[in-house]
Amino acid sequence: MKIVIVGAGKVGELLCRDLSLEGNDIILIEQDVKILEKILANNDIMGFVGSGVSYDAQMEAEVPKADVFIAVTEKDEINIIASVIAKKLGAKYTIARVRSTDYSSQLNFMTESLGIDLVINPELEAAKDIKQNIDFPEALNVENFLDGRLKLVEFHIDKGSILDNVSLFDFKQKFFPNLLVCIIKRDEQIIIPSGNSFIKGDDRIYITGSNSEIIKFQDALGKDRRKIKSAFIIGAGIISHYLAEELLKDKITVKIVEINPKKANKFSESLPGATIINADGSNEEVLKEENFQNYDSCISITGIDEINMFISIYAKKIGIKKIITKLNKLSFVDILGENSFQSIITPKKIIADNIVRVVRSIANKKKNLIENFYRLENNAVEAIEILVNSDSKINNIPLKDLKIKKNLLIAYIVRNNVAIFPKGTDVIKEGDRVIIITTESFFDDINNIIAE
Repeated sequence: MKIVIVGAGKVGELLCRDLSLEGNDIILIEQDVKILEKILANNDIMGFVGSGVSYDAQMEAEVPKADVFIAVTEKDEINIIASVIAKKLGAKYTIARVRSTDYSSQLNFMTESLGIDLVINPELEAAKDIKQNIDFPEALNVENFLDGRLKLVEFHIDKGSILDNVSLFDFKQKFFPNLLVCIIKRDEQIIIPSGNSFIKGDDRIYITGSNSEIIKFQDALGKDRRKIKSAFIIGAGIISHYLAEELLKDKITVKIVEINPKKANKFSESLPGATIINADGSNEEVLKEENFQNYDSCISITGIDEINMFISIYAKKIGIKKIITKLNKLSFVDILGENSFQSIITPKKIIADNIVRVVRSIANKKKNLIENFYRLENNAVEAIEILVNSDSKINNIPLKDLKIKKNLLIAYIVRNNVAIFPKGTDVIKEGDRVIIITTESFFDDINNIIAE
Protein backbone atom coordinates (compact mmCIF):
# COMPACT_ATOMS: atom_id res chain seq x y z
CA MET A 1 0.00 0.00 0.00
CA LYS A 2 1.02 3.62 -0.50
CA ILE A 3 1.34 5.39 2.85
CA VAL A 4 2.21 9.06 3.39
CA ILE A 5 3.56 10.05 6.81
CA VAL A 6 3.87 13.67 7.97
CA GLY A 7 6.35 14.31 10.78
CA ALA A 8 9.72 12.67 11.39
CA GLY A 9 9.78 12.79 15.17
CA LYS A 10 10.06 9.72 17.42
CA VAL A 11 6.69 8.36 16.32
CA GLY A 12 7.15 9.17 12.65
CA GLU A 13 10.57 7.53 12.55
CA LEU A 14 9.25 4.36 14.21
CA LEU A 15 6.30 4.21 11.80
CA CYS A 16 8.61 4.61 8.79
CA ARG A 17 10.62 1.64 9.98
CA ASP A 18 7.73 -0.61 10.98
CA LEU A 19 5.43 0.07 8.04
CA SER A 20 8.21 -0.17 5.43
CA LEU A 21 9.30 -3.52 6.90
CA GLU A 22 5.73 -4.71 6.37
CA GLY A 23 6.12 -4.14 2.64
CA ASN A 24 4.36 -0.79 2.28
CA ASP A 25 5.54 2.06 0.05
CA ILE A 26 6.29 4.93 2.44
CA ILE A 27 6.60 8.63 1.58
CA LEU A 28 7.70 10.93 4.42
CA ILE A 29 7.03 14.69 4.53
CA GLU A 30 9.31 16.59 6.93
CA GLN A 31 10.39 20.23 7.17
CA ASP A 32 13.83 19.59 8.71
CA VAL A 33 16.24 18.53 5.94
CA LYS A 34 18.80 16.93 8.27
CA ILE A 35 16.22 14.84 10.11
CA LEU A 36 14.66 13.76 6.83
CA GLU A 37 18.03 12.75 5.36
CA LYS A 38 18.87 10.70 8.46
CA ILE A 39 15.62 8.72 8.28
CA LEU A 40 15.92 8.21 4.52
CA ALA A 41 19.44 6.84 5.03
CA ASN A 42 18.19 4.26 7.54
CA ASN A 43 14.98 3.15 5.82
CA ASP A 44 13.88 2.05 2.36
CA ILE A 45 11.44 4.94 1.88
CA MET A 46 11.00 8.16 -0.13
CA GLY A 47 10.84 11.65 1.34
CA PHE A 48 10.05 15.28 0.57
CA VAL A 49 11.01 18.47 2.38
CA GLY A 50 7.93 20.51 3.19
CA SER A 51 5.05 21.26 5.51
CA GLY A 52 2.30 18.73 6.05
CA VAL A 53 -0.32 21.47 5.65
CA SER A 54 1.09 22.59 2.30
CA TYR A 55 -1.07 21.73 -0.71
CA ASP A 56 2.04 21.64 -2.91
CA ALA A 57 3.91 19.31 -0.53
CA GLN A 58 0.97 16.93 -0.36
CA MET A 59 0.59 16.90 -4.14
CA GLU A 60 4.32 16.26 -4.58
CA ALA A 61 4.04 13.34 -2.14
CA GLU A 62 1.14 11.95 -4.20
CA VAL A 63 -1.33 12.16 -1.32
CA PRO A 64 -4.34 11.83 -3.71
CA LYS A 65 -3.10 8.29 -4.47
CA ALA A 66 -2.43 7.38 -0.83
CA ASP A 67 -4.16 4.41 0.74
CA VAL A 68 -3.29 5.77 4.19
CA PHE A 69 -2.26 9.27 5.32
CA ILE A 70 -0.74 9.61 8.81
CA ALA A 71 0.00 12.97 10.48
CA VAL A 72 2.17 12.62 13.59
CA THR A 73 3.98 15.94 14.03
CA GLU A 74 4.42 17.44 17.50
CA LYS A 75 1.63 19.97 16.83
CA ASP A 76 -1.98 18.80 17.05
CA GLU A 77 -3.28 21.59 14.84
CA ILE A 78 -0.93 20.69 12.00
CA ASN A 79 -1.96 17.04 12.24
CA ILE A 80 -5.66 17.94 12.13
CA ILE A 81 -5.36 20.39 9.22
CA ALA A 82 -3.00 18.12 7.26
CA SER A 83 -5.43 15.20 7.62
CA VAL A 84 -8.41 17.30 6.50
CA ILE A 85 -6.48 18.49 3.42
CA ALA A 86 -5.36 14.92 2.65
CA LYS A 87 -8.94 13.67 2.81
CA LYS A 88 -10.10 16.44 0.47
CA LEU A 89 -7.32 15.52 -1.96
CA GLY A 90 -8.44 11.91 -2.05
CA ALA A 91 -6.43 9.96 0.53
CA LYS A 92 -8.51 6.88 1.30
CA TYR A 93 -7.86 6.69 5.06
CA THR A 94 -6.51 9.46 7.30
CA ILE A 95 -5.00 9.21 10.78
CA ALA A 96 -4.12 12.18 13.01
CA ARG A 97 -2.20 12.19 16.26
CA VAL A 98 -3.95 14.56 18.69
CA ARG A 99 -2.44 14.79 22.17
CA SER A 100 -3.72 17.87 24.00
CA THR A 101 -6.29 17.59 26.77
CA ASP A 102 -7.96 20.62 25.12
CA TYR A 103 -9.14 18.35 22.30
CA SER A 104 -10.00 15.22 24.30
CA SER A 105 -13.73 15.99 24.24
CA GLN A 106 -13.73 16.75 20.50
CA LEU A 107 -12.48 13.46 19.06
CA ASN A 108 -15.92 12.40 17.79
CA PHE A 109 -16.37 15.79 16.12
CA MET A 110 -13.05 15.37 14.30
CA THR A 111 -14.02 11.99 12.88
CA GLU A 112 -17.66 12.77 12.13
CA SER A 113 -17.49 16.38 10.92
CA LEU A 114 -13.91 16.87 9.73
CA GLY A 115 -13.68 13.53 7.96
CA ILE A 116 -10.58 12.28 9.77
CA ASP A 117 -10.95 8.49 9.84
CA LEU A 118 -8.97 7.88 13.03
CA VAL A 119 -7.77 10.21 15.77
CA ILE A 120 -5.12 8.66 18.02
CA ASN A 121 -4.04 10.12 21.34
CA PRO A 122 -0.90 8.24 22.47
CA GLU A 123 -0.74 10.08 25.79
CA LEU A 124 -4.31 9.10 26.65
CA GLU A 125 -3.62 5.50 25.60
CA ALA A 126 -0.44 5.49 27.70
CA ALA A 127 -2.42 6.77 30.70
CA LYS A 128 -4.95 3.97 30.21
CA ASP A 129 -2.12 1.43 30.08
CA ILE A 130 -0.63 2.79 33.28
CA LYS A 131 -4.01 2.72 35.03
CA GLN A 132 -4.54 -0.87 33.92
CA ASN A 133 -1.15 -1.85 35.33
CA ILE A 134 -2.02 -0.15 38.60
CA ASP A 135 -5.20 -2.25 38.74
CA PHE A 136 -3.00 -5.40 38.67
CA PRO A 137 -0.17 -4.44 41.05
CA GLU A 138 1.82 -7.67 40.67
CA ALA A 139 1.61 -7.77 36.88
CA LEU A 140 4.49 -6.65 34.69
CA ASN A 141 2.31 -6.02 31.64
CA VAL A 142 -1.44 -6.02 30.96
CA GLU A 143 -3.17 -6.07 27.57
CA ASN A 144 -6.87 -6.22 26.63
CA PHE A 145 -8.94 -8.45 24.40
CA LEU A 146 -12.68 -8.72 23.82
CA ASP A 147 -13.36 -5.12 24.89
CA GLY A 148 -11.46 -5.62 28.15
CA ARG A 149 -13.30 -8.76 29.26
CA LEU A 150 -10.23 -10.90 28.62
CA LYS A 151 -6.75 -9.93 29.70
CA LEU A 152 -3.27 -11.00 28.64
CA VAL A 153 -1.11 -10.51 31.73
CA GLU A 154 2.61 -10.99 32.33
CA PHE A 155 3.85 -12.32 35.67
CA HIS A 156 7.20 -13.31 37.12
CA ILE A 157 7.29 -16.82 38.62
CA ASP A 158 9.31 -16.95 41.82
CA LYS A 159 11.69 -19.82 42.44
CA GLY A 160 10.03 -22.32 44.78
CA SER A 161 6.50 -21.18 43.94
CA ILE A 162 3.73 -23.73 43.40
CA LEU A 163 4.28 -23.39 39.65
CA ASP A 164 8.04 -23.97 39.70
CA ASN A 165 8.70 -27.02 37.47
CA VAL A 166 5.00 -27.56 36.68
CA SER A 167 3.93 -28.76 33.23
CA LEU A 168 1.28 -26.82 31.35
CA PHE A 169 -0.87 -29.94 31.36
CA ASP A 170 -0.83 -29.90 35.18
CA PHE A 171 -1.25 -26.11 35.18
CA LYS A 172 -4.71 -26.57 33.66
CA GLN A 173 -5.67 -29.91 35.19
CA LYS A 174 -4.55 -29.28 38.78
CA PHE A 175 -4.37 -25.53 39.24
CA PHE A 176 -6.05 -23.16 36.78
CA PRO A 177 -8.52 -24.78 34.36
CA ASN A 178 -9.84 -21.38 33.21
CA LEU A 179 -6.48 -19.84 32.36
CA LEU A 180 -4.06 -20.41 29.52
CA VAL A 181 -0.30 -19.87 29.48
CA CYS A 182 0.40 -18.23 26.12
CA ILE A 183 4.07 -17.26 26.33
CA ILE A 184 7.02 -18.36 28.46
CA LYS A 185 10.14 -16.20 28.55
CA ARG A 186 13.15 -18.02 29.97
CA ASP A 187 16.38 -16.05 29.91
CA GLU A 188 16.57 -14.90 26.26
CA GLN A 189 14.31 -17.67 24.95
CA ILE A 190 10.71 -17.03 23.87
CA ILE A 191 8.51 -20.14 24.02
CA ILE A 192 5.01 -20.51 22.56
CA PRO A 193 4.16 -23.45 24.82
CA SER A 194 2.37 -26.75 24.34
CA GLY A 195 0.88 -29.04 26.98
CA ASN A 196 4.27 -30.70 27.39
CA SER A 197 6.05 -27.45 28.23
CA PHE A 198 7.15 -26.72 31.79
CA ILE A 199 7.11 -23.53 33.85
CA LYS A 200 10.27 -22.93 35.86
CA GLY A 201 11.22 -20.56 38.63
CA ASP A 202 12.40 -17.16 37.37
CA ASP A 203 10.36 -17.51 34.17
CA ARG A 204 8.15 -14.70 33.00
CA ILE A 205 4.85 -16.02 31.73
CA TYR A 206 1.89 -14.45 29.95
CA ILE A 207 -1.47 -15.85 30.94
CA THR A 208 -4.86 -15.06 29.47
CA GLY A 209 -8.26 -15.18 31.12
CA SER A 210 -11.00 -13.11 32.70
CA ASN A 211 -10.28 -10.54 35.40
CA SER A 212 -11.73 -12.78 38.11
CA GLU A 213 -9.62 -15.78 37.06
CA ILE A 214 -6.44 -13.70 37.00
CA ILE A 215 -7.21 -12.46 40.51
CA LYS A 216 -7.54 -16.11 41.60
CA PHE A 217 -4.15 -16.78 40.01
CA GLN A 218 -2.55 -13.96 42.01
CA ASP A 219 -4.12 -15.27 45.22
CA ALA A 220 -2.94 -18.84 44.63
CA LEU A 221 0.62 -17.70 44.04
CA GLY A 222 0.61 -15.59 47.18
CA LYS A 223 0.89 -12.40 45.17
CA ASP A 224 0.04 -9.19 46.98
CA ARG A 225 -3.06 -7.92 45.21
CA ARG A 226 -4.00 -5.24 47.71
CA LYS A 227 -5.39 -2.29 45.81
CA ILE A 228 -3.09 0.63 45.12
CA LYS A 229 -4.27 3.52 47.29
CA SER A 230 -1.62 6.14 46.58
CA ALA A 231 0.38 7.22 43.54
CA PHE A 232 3.53 9.34 43.41
CA ILE A 233 3.95 10.76 39.90
CA ILE A 234 7.15 12.45 38.73
CA GLY A 235 6.64 14.75 35.75
CA ALA A 236 3.66 16.96 34.88
CA GLY A 237 3.18 16.16 31.22
CA ILE A 238 0.09 15.30 29.22
CA ILE A 239 0.17 11.64 30.30
CA SER A 240 0.30 12.72 33.95
CA HIS A 241 -2.81 14.85 33.54
CA TYR A 242 -4.87 12.10 31.92
CA LEU A 243 -3.61 9.57 34.48
CA ALA A 244 -4.27 11.77 37.50
CA GLU A 245 -7.86 12.30 36.39
CA GLU A 246 -8.42 8.54 36.24
CA LEU A 247 -6.68 7.85 39.55
CA LEU A 248 -8.66 10.54 41.36
CA LYS A 249 -11.90 9.01 40.06
CA ASP A 250 -10.87 5.81 41.85
CA LYS A 251 -10.21 7.71 45.10
CA ILE A 252 -6.46 7.10 44.82
CA THR A 253 -4.30 9.70 46.57
CA VAL A 254 -2.19 11.49 43.95
CA LYS A 255 0.97 13.54 44.40
CA ILE A 256 2.74 15.02 41.36
CA VAL A 257 6.25 16.48 41.49
CA GLU A 258 7.23 18.82 38.65
CA ILE A 259 10.43 20.87 38.33
CA ASN A 260 8.93 23.49 35.98
CA PRO A 261 7.03 26.12 38.03
CA LYS A 262 4.64 27.06 35.18
CA LYS A 263 3.66 23.42 34.62
CA ALA A 264 3.28 22.85 38.36
CA ASN A 265 1.04 25.90 38.70
CA LYS A 266 -1.09 24.84 35.73
CA PHE A 267 -1.59 21.38 37.25
CA SER A 268 -2.52 22.92 40.61
CA GLU A 269 -5.33 24.80 38.88
CA SER A 270 -6.61 21.95 36.70
CA LEU A 271 -6.25 19.10 39.23
CA PRO A 272 -7.52 20.42 42.57
CA GLY A 273 -7.85 16.89 43.95
CA ALA A 274 -4.13 16.17 43.59
CA THR A 275 -1.15 17.50 45.56
CA ILE A 276 1.25 19.32 43.23
CA ILE A 277 4.85 19.97 44.31
CA ASN A 278 7.19 22.28 42.41
CA ALA A 279 10.53 20.54 42.93
CA ASP A 280 13.10 18.24 41.33
CA GLY A 281 11.63 14.73 41.47
CA SER A 282 15.02 13.17 40.77
CA ASN A 283 16.51 14.69 43.93
CA GLU A 284 16.72 12.12 46.72
CA GLU A 285 16.26 14.73 49.44
CA VAL A 286 13.08 16.01 47.77
CA LEU A 287 11.72 12.47 47.59
CA LYS A 288 12.44 11.92 51.28
CA GLU A 289 10.79 15.22 52.24
CA GLU A 290 7.67 14.24 50.28
CA ASN A 291 7.49 10.81 51.97
CA PHE A 292 8.09 9.01 48.69
CA GLN A 293 8.76 5.74 50.51
CA ASN A 294 5.23 5.68 51.95
CA TYR A 295 3.46 5.58 48.58
CA ASP A 296 2.09 2.36 47.06
CA SER A 297 3.16 3.24 43.54
CA CYS A 298 5.78 5.27 41.70
CA ILE A 299 5.02 6.45 38.16
CA SER A 300 8.04 8.13 36.60
CA ILE A 301 6.96 9.85 33.38
CA THR A 302 9.28 12.81 32.83
CA GLY A 303 10.48 13.55 29.31
CA ILE A 304 13.97 12.20 30.04
CA ASP A 305 14.48 8.43 30.00
CA GLU A 306 17.60 8.51 32.16
CA ILE A 307 15.78 10.37 34.94
CA ASN A 308 12.87 7.95 34.77
CA MET A 309 15.26 4.99 35.02
CA PHE A 310 17.09 6.50 37.99
CA ILE A 311 13.89 7.22 39.90
CA SER A 312 12.52 3.73 39.21
CA ILE A 313 15.72 2.03 40.37
CA TYR A 314 15.61 4.12 43.55
CA ALA A 315 11.93 3.28 44.07
CA LYS A 316 12.73 -0.42 43.81
CA LYS A 317 15.60 -0.03 46.27
CA ILE A 318 13.37 1.49 48.96
CA GLY A 319 10.62 -1.08 48.43
CA ILE A 320 7.79 0.74 46.66
CA LYS A 321 5.18 -1.85 45.66
CA LYS A 322 4.31 -0.86 42.09
CA ILE A 323 6.79 0.87 39.78
CA ILE A 324 5.87 2.14 36.33
CA THR A 325 8.42 3.78 34.06
CA LYS A 326 7.99 5.69 30.81
CA LEU A 327 10.77 5.05 28.30
CA ASN A 328 11.10 6.33 24.74
CA LYS A 329 14.36 4.64 23.73
CA LEU A 330 13.60 1.01 22.97
CA SER A 331 17.18 0.02 23.89
CA PHE A 332 16.51 1.26 27.43
CA VAL A 333 13.39 -0.92 27.58
CA ASP A 334 15.58 -4.01 27.20
CA ILE A 335 18.09 -2.83 29.79
CA LEU A 336 15.58 -1.88 32.48
CA GLY A 337 13.10 -4.64 31.72
CA GLU A 338 15.63 -7.42 32.20
CA ASN A 339 16.93 -6.11 35.50
CA SER A 340 13.86 -5.05 37.46
CA PHE A 341 10.35 -6.31 38.00
CA GLN A 342 8.38 -3.29 36.92
CA SER A 343 6.00 -2.11 34.23
CA ILE A 344 7.39 -0.13 31.31
CA ILE A 345 5.32 2.20 29.13
CA THR A 346 6.53 3.36 25.71
CA PRO A 347 4.02 5.84 24.20
CA LYS A 348 5.49 5.80 20.69
CA LYS A 349 5.19 2.00 20.62
CA ILE A 350 1.55 2.22 21.72
CA ILE A 351 0.68 4.49 18.79
CA ALA A 352 2.80 2.43 16.38
CA ASP A 353 1.01 -0.80 17.35
CA ASN A 354 -2.33 0.95 16.92
CA ILE A 355 -1.46 2.23 13.47
CA VAL A 356 0.08 -1.08 12.34
CA ARG A 357 -3.17 -2.78 13.39
CA VAL A 358 -5.21 -0.34 11.30
CA VAL A 359 -2.90 -0.58 8.28
CA ARG A 360 -2.99 -4.39 8.30
CA SER A 361 -6.78 -4.33 8.51
CA ILE A 362 -7.02 -1.87 5.61
CA ALA A 363 -4.66 -3.98 3.50
CA ASN A 364 -6.82 -7.00 4.29
CA LYS A 365 -10.20 -5.25 4.21
CA LYS A 366 -11.92 -7.88 2.08
CA LYS A 367 -10.84 -10.66 4.41
CA ASN A 368 -10.53 -10.28 8.17
CA LEU A 369 -10.43 -7.36 10.57
CA ILE A 370 -7.76 -7.08 13.26
CA GLU A 371 -9.56 -5.77 16.34
CA ASN A 372 -6.66 -5.80 18.83
CA PHE A 373 -2.94 -6.06 18.20
CA TYR A 374 0.06 -6.05 20.52
CA ARG A 375 3.74 -6.62 19.87
CA LEU A 376 5.46 -8.11 22.90
CA GLU A 377 9.01 -8.93 23.97
CA ASN A 378 10.75 -6.46 21.69
CA ASN A 379 8.41 -7.40 18.81
CA ALA A 380 9.36 -11.10 19.03
CA VAL A 381 5.72 -12.04 19.70
CA GLU A 382 2.46 -10.77 18.24
CA ALA A 383 -0.86 -11.10 20.06
CA ILE A 384 -3.82 -10.57 17.75
CA GLU A 385 -7.61 -10.54 18.04
CA ILE A 386 -9.00 -11.08 14.55
CA LEU A 387 -12.57 -11.12 13.27
CA VAL A 388 -13.33 -14.01 10.90
CA ASN A 389 -15.21 -13.28 7.68
CA SER A 390 -17.07 -15.58 5.32
CA ASP A 391 -14.18 -16.03 2.87
CA SER A 392 -11.80 -17.67 5.35
CA LYS A 393 -10.44 -20.96 3.99
CA ILE A 394 -10.44 -22.59 7.41
CA ASN A 395 -14.07 -21.98 8.33
CA ASN A 396 -15.99 -24.99 9.68
CA ILE A 397 -12.97 -27.32 9.57
CA PRO A 398 -12.08 -29.06 12.89
CA LEU A 399 -8.80 -27.67 14.20
CA LYS A 400 -7.36 -31.19 14.44
CA ASP A 401 -7.70 -31.46 10.66
CA LEU A 402 -5.73 -28.27 10.05
CA LYS A 403 -1.95 -28.20 9.86
CA ILE A 404 -1.43 -25.33 12.30
CA LYS A 405 1.97 -23.67 12.53
CA LYS A 406 4.17 -24.75 15.43
CA ASN A 407 5.05 -21.22 16.50
CA LEU A 408 1.40 -20.28 16.93
CA LEU A 409 -1.21 -20.69 19.65
CA ILE A 410 -4.96 -20.24 19.26
CA ALA A 411 -5.75 -18.94 22.73
CA TYR A 412 -9.49 -18.37 22.34
CA ILE A 413 -12.37 -18.68 19.95
CA VAL A 414 -15.06 -16.15 20.91
CA ARG A 415 -18.55 -16.89 19.60
CA ASN A 416 -21.68 -14.98 20.61
CA ASN A 417 -19.61 -13.23 23.30
CA VAL A 418 -18.65 -16.58 24.87
CA ALA A 419 -14.90 -17.32 25.00
CA ILE A 420 -13.75 -20.92 24.78
CA PHE A 421 -10.36 -22.60 24.91
CA PRO A 422 -10.44 -24.49 21.60
CA LYS A 423 -10.04 -28.26 21.39
CA GLY A 424 -9.16 -30.29 18.33
CA THR A 425 -12.83 -30.90 17.55
CA ASP A 426 -13.73 -27.20 17.62
CA VAL A 427 -14.15 -25.21 14.41
CA ILE A 428 -13.74 -21.55 13.49
CA LYS A 429 -16.84 -19.92 12.00
CA GLU A 430 -17.76 -16.69 10.27
CA GLY A 431 -18.27 -13.95 12.87
CA ASP A 432 -15.96 -15.53 15.44
CA ARG A 433 -13.22 -13.54 17.08
CA VAL A 434 -10.03 -15.56 17.34
CA ILE A 435 -7.19 -14.62 19.68
CA ILE A 436 -3.82 -15.76 18.38
CA ILE A 437 -0.34 -15.65 19.92
CA THR A 438 2.52 -16.14 17.47
CA THR A 439 6.21 -15.51 16.93
CA GLU A 440 5.48 -15.00 13.24
CA SER A 441 5.75 -11.41 12.09
CA PHE A 442 3.28 -9.51 9.89
CA PHE A 443 0.29 -11.71 10.76
CA ASP A 444 -2.78 -10.21 9.07
CA ASP A 445 -5.08 -13.07 8.04
CA ILE A 446 -6.71 -15.94 9.93
CA ASN A 447 -5.62 -18.21 7.06
CA ASN A 448 -2.01 -17.56 8.13
CA ILE A 449 -2.42 -20.05 10.97
CA ILE A 450 -1.93 -22.87 8.46
CA ALA A 451 1.59 -24.13 7.76
CA GLU A 452 2.57 -24.08 4.11
